Amino acid sequence: MRVLLTGSSGSFGSAFLAHAFRHGLVEKAVAFARGEHRLAELAERLGHPPQLKLMVGDVRDPERVHEALGRIDTVIHAAALKRVDLVSHDPLEVMKTNFFGTVNVVRAAVQRNVPRVLVISSDKSAAPSTRYGLSKAAAEENPVHPNAQGHPRVRIADLRYGN
Repeated sequence: MRVLLTGSSGSFGSAFLAHAFRHGLVEKAVAFARGEHRLAELAERLGHPPQLKLMVGDVRDPERVHEALGRIDTVIHAAALKRVDLVSHDPLEVMKTNFFGTVNVVRAAVQRNVPRVLVISSDKSAAPSTRYGLSKAAAEENPVHPNAQGHPRVRIADLRYGN
């Protein structure tokens, strides 16, 4: 598997990559995240595997996302602003990352004909009571549309991850 993992330096991303490398599940893994320091720390924790490529980027930037998808066959989109105590004060920033970032990742994957896309959502989207939950609920509406719009080479799934 050649995977692009957005939000790779977060809790899910770092746990997924540790598991994938421990069990030999990836031929190539592109760790995509905004923070270069956190990416460096991630590589250090993982022991700098040769299959790991670090890429600083933001899901808000459609061109950078498109660039990250070169020679990838699987996308796992886990990037999100999720600190409810901080994001509740700035709903536009939350929507830019959680909703529009998801739109950017899915569109780029469809344009690049990436066969498998998994969008990680949240249990907070089920009955949203916070801006974070609302942004994740809105983001869940978008990803699976290409499945119904006749993109036979791209399959997109949406997964609610619980805390």
